[in-house]
Amino acid sequence: MIKKAILIIIIILLAAVGAVVFYFFNQISQPASSSTDELIFTVKKGEGVKTIATNLEKKELVKNTLLFRIYVYMDRSQAKFIAGDYLLNKNDNIKQLVKILTSGHVFNERIIKIIEGWTKNEIADYLAKENIVSKEDFLKAADSTDSRQIVFNKTYTFLADKSVNANLEGFLFPDTYRIFKDTISAQIIEKMLDNFDAKLNLELQEAIKAQNHTIFEVVTMASIIEKEVRKDNDRKIAAGIFWKRLENGMALQSDATVNYVTGKQALQPTSEDISVDSLYNTYKYKGLTPGPICNPSLSAIKAAIYPEESDYLYFLTKPDGSTVFSKTYQEHLENKAKYLQ
Repeated sequence: MIKKAILIIIIILLAAVGAVVFYFFNQISQPASSSTDELIFTVKKGEGVKTIATNLEKKELVKNTLLFRIYVYMDRSQAKFIAGDYLLNKNDNIKQLVKILTSGHVFNERIIKIIEGWTKNEIADYLAKENIVSKEDFLKAADSTDSRQIVFNKTYTFLADKSVNANLEGFLFPDTYRIFKDTISAQIIEKMLDNFDAKLNLELQEAIKAQNHTIFEVVTMASIIEKEVRKDNDRKIAAGIFWKRLENGMALQSDATVNYVTGKQALQPTSEDISVDSLYNTYKYKGLTPGPICNPSLSAIKAAIYPEESDYLYFLTKPDGSTVFSKTYQEHLENKAKYLQ
């Protein structure tokens, strides 16, 4: 009986140990997240396993620091971590993380995120803040009226109908980019122009031609829509209103274009703002602005290409970002009094 009891205890202990071992190896093979987002993780010189594990947890790359530390010691990797920047994926598991962080294959790139609707000046401010390139250097490149002056041996057909005096505002496509740490402004702009070229595919270009618009006109319109309206469906209606206004010889009366001149972010520009003498002031001058007022998203570009017809002639953006449309000027004035006072 004693031997049988001992045997049962041994079997239970072995089963328990087996369960623990299975759990351990299962956990270290599972990523902390199902997300495939990439991020830069830095191992500083002199950091130990405990600190590295804690930092990984803060970045949501591991769920359990103890499991990470146990695996490191089992793998005898505690002295193998190499200082530097590494590109990690939130879908990496513990085994993969340890392999990468002990490989010495440091990441010689940076990840930058250019926000939809940013102007070239805002992009320049961001790049300078991130210590990538100076604001002056980027603006000098972005202000080029001929892309071939900064991107040699490459011609972008979508810039062919651009005004000869217009710079690259509007074509610096907003997106997430990988760049080398020692990159220069021209190389960043080349990536943006290449991306714009890929996004404005043949189907979109053919649709623009079919509507008797130029790419430059569409991008200029899209930049205004980007700043005026937030939701995709509303953007199509707003685009229909703006194109209709142009066809009817009416002024666009876009607050976003006035803000571009004044540098403000006003939902309702003042009478003084509206009186500013600038070709970008669409209250004072009819037609499109001389060029784009920002770098629009693909959503805004598609809205400009595929506008939605409606009976509306006016619209405004409420403080919460939603759009209110009106058929008559009187109705528009009532909405302004209701939502913007």
